[in-house]
Amino acid sequence: MAATVVGNLCFQSPFIHRLSTTNPSSSKTTIRPPLTASLTSQPQTINIPTTVSTTNNNNNININNNNNNLRVDLQYSDRLTSSPARWFSPVDAGSSRLRNSPLLLYLPGIGGSGYGLSLHHQRLGEMFDVWCLHIPASNRTPFPELVKMVESTVKSENYQSPKRPIYLVGQSFGACLALAVAARNPQIDLVLVLANSATSFDGSQMRPLIPVLEAMSKELDAGLGYILNLVPLPGMDSTVAPEISKFLMAISSDLPGLSEVFSVETLVWKLRLLDSACSYTNSRLHAVKAQTLILSSGKDQLLPSKQEGERLHRLIPKSDIRTFDDSGHTLFMDQDFDLVTVLKATSFYRRTRNLDYVLDYLPPTDYEFRKARESHRFVEAAFSPVMLSTLENGTIVRGLSGIPSEGPVIFVGYHMMLGLELAPLIARIYADRGILVRGIAHPLMFNKLKQGRMPDNSNYDTHRLMGAVPVSPTNLFKLLKSKSHILLYPGGMREALHRKGEEYKLFWPEQSEFVRMAARFGAKIVPFGVVGEDDIGELVFDYDDQMRIPYLRRFIQEITEEATQLRSDIEGEVANQDVHLPVMSPKLPGRETEGAKEQGDGA
Repeated sequence: MAATVVGNLCFQSPFIHRLSTTNPSSSKTTIRPPLTASLTSQPQTINIPTTVSTTNNNNNININNNNNNLRVDLQYSDRLTSSPARWFSPVDAGSSRLRNSPLLLYLPGIGGSGYGLSLHHQRLGEMFDVWCLHIPASNRTPFPELVKMVESTVKSENYQSPKRPIYLVGQSFGACLALAVAARNPQIDLVLVLANSATSFDGSQMRPLIPVLEAMSKELDAGLGYILNLVPLPGMDSTVAPEISKFLMAISSDLPGLSEVFSVETLVWKLRLLDSACSYTNSRLHAVKAQTLILSSGKDQLLPSKQEGERLHRLIPKSDIRTFDDSGHTLFMDQDFDLVTVLKATSFYRRTRNLDYVLDYLPPTDYEFRKARESHRFVEAAFSPVMLSTLENGTIVRGLSGIPSEGPVIFVGYHMMLGLELAPLIARIYADRGILVRGIAHPLMFNKLKQGRMPDNSNYDTHRLMGAVPVSPTNLFKLLKSKSHILLYPGGMREALHRKGEEYKLFWPEQSEFVRMAARFGAKIVPFGVVGEDDIGELVFDYDDQMRIPYLRRFIQEITEEATQLRSDIEGEVANQDVHLPVMSPKLPGRETEGAKEQGDGA
């Protein structure tokens, strides 16, 4: 390989533009020591204005970005690519980072550049201490040794901050690294975020390419650049070229310019490394006890990621899964994917060993609020809710100006059928008054006691993003102490799933439950009611009807056992918390009011 390789890449690159101009005036990249070096040595910090320049010994990478025209200069690339794996910090959040932020270790895909999270660096840097792993192209460290290297960092950081969780965010090959480290260290508080895990490599179309690449090494060396640009080589089998192209594009997606330092021998090594990672990790999945978030793409053309995500979800006890049907293999590079939003919506962000739904919660951004409101826009569009409030002098006005601005405040109301009023109420208060109302919600929106037939928790992501909290005395105490605005329905599920003839009927417990705690903090209690929701439809198949059918009765019992039972220690109808879905039919517009019938008869 020549002593100096100069690659000119001129194209529209929002990825590199974001990487280079996160802070145009001054940004910093911290280069941490090689994984084989002492972890206590001081990292090197470099000021970066408009040009990204990362210096390491005699190796130099210059990335110049001028109106999205990219020029990558790789100097001394033979030394650069043979250097050891190392950590680097892509952002310097400084004082903007949250206090006691957890450590996030990004484990890259097979390309190894470590820049796979570049679209998310700025937001992640406000919530985490972000380290990214860089594995040079010609580094030949076997997979078990890479696992030990990452493990040494995890153990060192856990020793220094034992109460702080460590996030391992892995893309493809990096997901195998994260799972392997977690399997070897079940005693350490790890949170895994896995995107399109390469544990499915043994079932992909890439594995049979290893002997093909070895047999055609000379031909491929001559035209590697064409393959990376998806131009098939003359004479190459039409069924082989697309598969090789997919693999090479997956590698080069980490950082444009990697094709300048890749050889066929490197590609064969990467494939064999994937094969080794797949076998090593799959044999240890039974030992993974860490909290795990599985992210799967529906249009991954490189790996069967959707099916693999479901398999991992079944095998890993403390796991949750989200599928993105329109995304490809490089999920983190998708412009429509926001990792921070996903972590918040799935309640996967915490700063201590146990998740604190009050203190660990981060309010939605304007964009997140707009997306959350759009998901429930049909309710407002269909029913056009009108909201009234009462001023301090007793005057009833249209709008929400009568709501107290300062907390703590508890909004106490009764559930209409299915609780359809909840989303428009919270959204309107936030949009009109800028007040975020924290809803006290049923635990089934957060956790299931066991896997079964209950719908996936992803149905409640919007509620969690907007601040919903599992019902408990501790959470209510913390919300009151933090002077929050709280939404409480004492009737709970029994009221929201009422029976025929129970419209506008309260099912409240005899005990006050929340009143004493509210009085202790001097909270304002704002009672409210909803009119009209129970009149839009007519119950045709309620709980009593369903319990008369043996199959449905067993179904209700099964899904009820999956949810945490509330008020099991009290008696009365309010304790009936069976989970079911009533069937309704729409009513014609109009509502019969009291006395209207008599007036009509008299006429």
